[in-house]
Amino acid sequence: MTDADDRPAAPSRVPEATGAALPSPPDWQRLSSRSGPDLYIFQARIDTMRNPRTGRAMERVTLETPDWVNVMALTPEREILIVRQYRFGSHRVSTEIPAGMVEADESHEQAARRELLEETGYAAERWTYLGSVEPNPAFHDNRCHHWLAEGARRVTDPAPDGGEDIRLVRMPLDTFHAMLLEGRIDHSLVVSAASHVLDLRRRAL
Repeated sequence: MTDADDRPAAPSRVPEATGAALPSPPDWQRLSSRSGPDLYIFQARIDTMRNPRTGRAMERVTLETPDWVNVMALTPEREILIVRQYRFGSHRVSTEIPAGMVEADESHEQAARRELLEETGYAAERWTYLGSVEPNPAFHDNRCHHWLAEGARRVTDPAPDGGEDIRLVRMPLDTFHAMLLEGRIDHSLVVSAASHVLDLRRRAL
């Protein structure tokens, strides 16, 4: 969003640091907030924020949404469960891992177990939390939680919701690793989850 107060300010020096220190600029002050459009899986919120560097007030949009989960699910044969589905943003079929939204009445571990079962029909023996990332803190307020599910076995038929049309693939982990390195799997949150389990460096630094 651009408004009259979004015009470039006079140039100023950007502080630069070296080493392990992480200097932080001051927080922006929120002057007001109002609800924007309800976008089904997102609720838009429009905040009027004051830039501490320039003193100017400007509107910024946040998309409020529940946390997400995704699951690196491995079978006893060390195959990874892959889902292929059409994505409306990119207008193409995307190669991903089981994933979804955390419901209001569940933990992110419960959501990970539910999504794996719904999308693949598999349940896993061992679950390990891999951590979380901010999908895009520029305008999202949520986190995506990564889980490793080992010993995954088919226990029922998949039950995707009405908005999904999924194809399930059991892929050798080495093949999945190679596709990541080749850029053939390029969903950022899949790459993030995989980085906790696989070495994704194309070359040594």
